[in-house]
Amino acid sequence: MIEIRNLAYTAKTEEGEKEILRGVDLDIPDGRLIVVTGPNGGGKSTLARLVAGIAKPSGGSIVFDGRDITGASITERARLGIGFAFQQPVRFKGLKVMDLLAIAAGRTLPKSEACDYLVSVGLCANDYLQREVNSSLSGGELKRIEIATVIAKASKVSIFDEPEAGIDLWSFQSLIDTFRNMRRTIADSSIVIISHQERILAIADEIVVIKDGLIARHGPKAAVLPSLIGTSMAAPGCPKFGRGDAPVITEGKIHA
Repeated sequence: MIEIRNLAYTAKTEEGEKEILRGVDLDIPDGRLIVVTGPNGGGKSTLARLVAGIAKPSGGSIVFDGRDITGASITERARLGIGFAFQQPVRFKGLKVMDLLAIAAGRTLPKSEACDYLVSVGLCANDYLQREVNSSLSGGELKRIEIATVIAKASKVSIFDEPEAGIDLWSFQSLIDTFRNMRRTIADSSIVIISHQERILAIADEIVVIKDGLIARHGPKAAVLPSLIGTSMAAPGCPKFGRGDAPVITEGKIHA
């Protein structure tokens, strides 16, 4: 369980300091899939980065399973069981996808298991296992491979920052199925997804709405989602594919 108390973050900009988060209180219990949404610039991704240890808060605390990790590094948090998938995945020249999955899992993986991780994110395993994680892969391919590594790591808390970015319509459905399967086997772990997509919001146990650096609303999906439908915080799919189907999304733009 993660307990966030009075969490604040101030960024330095050319115009001076800017408050991004202003005293956020949030519990992320075990066994739950939580989707965080809200207007652009509201602080969603910043919250995820603070929990993962990528950024340091200017105030407040983060407690993980009873341990204060506010000052812990990203490496320490990863070892404790906090996994993070970036909006823009990192490339690793010379490292093959098979090796990256094994590193994430912390053990040698049989080919069949590595294939399962890739298939779960919509990739044909035989086409990717021996490829290098470098510039030959598209942004969407890198995104799906990174999500596969988070799944392989089996973290106690898995954080996905806008996983739909760069994912095409058909792969998006595979991604939804992946999150559903993760939810079914969640046990004593938890999943946090930052997203605007209605289809992702629809599989949440709880929805958190962050606006202007504060939690504007938090509650069960049934109580929160109806008020978000039709707003920018719950973007539907492309109309020609029907509500809930996802178009390709790149750099914040929607392409049918």
